[in-house]
Amino acid sequence: MKRHYFGTDGVRGPYGGPVINDFFAARLGQAAGKWIGGAGRVLIGRDTRESGEALTQAVAAGLSAAGLQATSLGVLPTPAVACAVRDSDAVLGVVITASHNPSGDNGIKFFSANGTKFSDIDEAQIEALLPDQPQLNEGTLGEDASARINYIRAMQAHLPQGSLVGWRIVLDTANGATAETSSVVLEALGAELVRVGDAPDGKNINASVGSEHPEKMAERVLATGAKLGIAHDGDGDRCVFCDELGEVLDGDEVLTLLAVDGIAHDDLPAATLVITVQSNLGVDTAVKAAGGRVLRTDVGDRYVGERMRAEGAGLGGESSGHLICDKIGPTGDGLGAALLVIQVMQRTGKPLSELRRCLKKFPQKTGAVRVDEKRPLADCTALAGEISALESEMGESGRVLVRFSGTEAKLRLLIEGPDDQTVAAGYRRLEAAAGLDLKIV
Repeated sequence: MKRHYFGTDGVRGPYGGPVINDFFAARLGQAAGKWIGGAGRVLIGRDTRESGEALTQAVAAGLSAAGLQATSLGVLPTPAVACAVRDSDAVLGVVITASHNPSGDNGIKFFSANGTKFSDIDEAQIEALLPDQPQLNEGTLGEDASARINYIRAMQAHLPQGSLVGWRIVLDTANGATAETSSVVLEALGAELVRVGDAPDGKNINASVGSEHPEKMAERVLATGAKLGIAHDGDGDRCVFCDELGEVLDGDEVLTLLAVDGIAHDDLPAATLVITVQSNLGVDTAVKAAGGRVLRTDVGDRYVGERMRAEGAGLGGESSGHLICDKIGPTGDGLGAALLVIQVMQRTGKPLSELRRCLKKFPQKTGAVRVDEKRPLADCTALAGEISALESEMGESGRVLVRFSGTEAKLRLLIEGPDDQTVAAGYRRLEAAAGLDLKIV
C-alpha cells in the first residue's frame, strides 16, 4: 500500500496548507481512532508552535468521533510523549510537531501503545480509513501535567545527584518543546547553564537556533569556557553537540563514541550499533575494530528503531542527531543522548574533543541533481554501471549511495573512498552517468 500523506516522520507541511490544517487533522484523528479500534485513551503532546493548540483540538475531535478519549499533555518533547504512552494505559500517542522545520510548518506523528513509531504499513492502513468528511464531536479534552514531571524525574535518574556540579554547559533548546525540561534536569544535577533559544513565543521555534543552527551554541561555548554545548531541535528528539573547543560533532561521532565505550565496558546490547545508509563508513570500521558489529537501515529513525528491536540492539541512530537508546526510552531523545555523552565523559575523564577521535571518517562527497522525472534506478543503466564499477574499484575502502529524495525531484549522490582525489573523481563520474539516464534540470 502506498502512502500519500505520511513521510519519513509523520505528516508535515505548512499550517493552513492543503494537508496540515484543522480539517485534515480531524480526518486523520478519526482515521487513526478507527484503526486503533475505537476505544481507549490517547495522549497528545505538542511543541511550541502557535498552530499547535488548534491542531491538538482538531485531532482530539476526530479521535472523539471514533470513540476514543483524548488527553492533552501540553507542550512536551516528543520522547516524553512516547514514554508517557508506554508507561500508561493509553492505546495511542500523538505529537503535534514539525520537528526542525520553520515555525510556519506543523505536523502530526503517532506512537503505538509501546511508545514506538508506526510502520509504513500501519500508516498506509490509517490513510485508507480517512473519511471525506470527519464526524466532529465536541468531546472533552482532558489535561494531564504528570507526564512532564515523570519525564524529568526519569531523566535525572540517569546521572548521580550533584554529578554536574562545576560543569558549565551551553544549552540551546531551539525555542521549542525542551525549553522547560532539559534545563530543569541539567540544573537539578548541578550544572551551570548558559542558555540559548529558551524563550518560545509561538513564532520563533528553530529560528536561527537549535540543532539546525549550531553556530550560536559553538560561539557561546568558546566565549564562556563551557565543557560542551547541547542543541536540540524543536521537538527534542535529537541533539547536536559541540566540544569544548567550539567544534560541532555530528551524529556519527556521537554514536561511535557511545558504541565504542559501551563495547569496552560490556554495556552495548548484542555488541551492535544500528545506523542508516547515510552514516559514514568510518563508523563501521571503528565499531568493528572495537569488537562490535554495525547494521544499516534506510534513512529514518523509525527504521533504526525497528531493526534495533528485531536484533536485540540497544543503541542506534542517524548522522542528523537522532539517537535511540533502550535504556533511555523507545524513541529518539535529545536530552537522553546528552546524558549518555556526559556519562562517558565522566567515566573516562576525557573531554569531548578527545572522545570524538575514535571516529576517523572516510573522505566523502555528497550532492544532489534536480531531475524532471524519478525513473526507477534499475532502468538507469549508465548510472548502475558506474556505481558497480566504482564499488568494484574501491572494494571495502569505499561505498556509493544513490537514491531519489523522498520530498523533492532530486537524485541524491554520495560517495566515500580512501582519499579526496578518488572521491572527487568518483563523484564526477556519478554525476555524468546520471546525466546520461535522466534529464537534469
